[in-house]
Amino acid sequence: MGPQELSAALWRERELLDLLVFKLEEEHLVLASGKSRWLDHATREVEHVMTRLRAASLERIAIAAAVALQWGLPEDASLQDLSAAGGAGPWAEILGSHFAAMTAQVEQVRTLRDTNLQFLREGLRSAQETMAAVAADARTYDHLGNTSTEPGTRFLDKSV
Repeated sequence: MGPQELSAALWRERELLDLLVFKLEEEHLVLASGKSRWLDHATREVEHVMTRLRAASLERIAIAAAVALQWGLPEDASLQDLSAAGGAGPWAEILGSHFAAMTAQVEQVRTLRDTNLQFLREGLRSAQETMAAVAADARTYDHLGNTSTEPGTRFLDKSV
C-alpha cells in the first residue's frame, strides 16, 4: 500500500466526517424545534455514521502504518509525521491538506456535539422540573370520585 491508497482512505474519512457534521446539524434542528418525535431517528443516524467512521478510521490507520514503514518511520507515525516525511514531493502538501481539513472537521463535530448535549441537558432539566411540579399537586380520589386534598392521604400497594 502506498500514499495513493492513504490519500483515498483519507478522502473517504473526510466524506464521512462531513456526513457526520450534517447528521449532527439535523439532530440539532430536531432538538431546537422541540419535535422530540424524530430525535430517536436522528440519533440513530448519527450512530450509524459513527460506526462507518470507526471502520474507515481503522482502515486508514492500517494503510498509514504500511506507508510509514515504507518511508522508514515507526508504524504508529501520525499524519503530521507522514506529511513531514513526504519530502519535497507532492505528498507532503497532500497529506498536510488532509490533516488541516480533518482537524477543522473534528472541531465542527465537537462544537455540534457539545451544543446538542446542552440542548438535551436543558430538556431533561425542564422535564424534571415539570414532573416535580406535577408530583407536588398530586391528589387522590375519595369514595365519591372527588379529588381529596387531605394531607394524610396515602397510596397503598396491595399487590405484595
